[in-house]
Amino acid sequence: MSSYTDPADRILAVTKSDSTDLTGTRGLLIGGAGDLAVRMVGNPTSTITITGVLAGAILPLRVSRVMAATTATNITALY
Repeated sequence: MSSYTDPADRILAVTKSDSTDLTGTRGLLIGGAGDLAVRMVGNPTSTITITGVLAGAILPLRVSRVMAATTATNITALY
């Protein structure tokens, strides 16, 4: 089994949702600029919004959910 510090070996498109959790993400690739509203693995009940995320950004975040309020687009989860 790989570690969270290893490079990603799988990617999946993210569907923004206030009810569907992601599992095991190592990061997010942002395709279109905007705000990113997420819940983190370490604090899954609190939503944090990261404003002004640029297109092409790779964020090394372990998120449990990408919320529907997210305005960034074409988000890909790195596993």
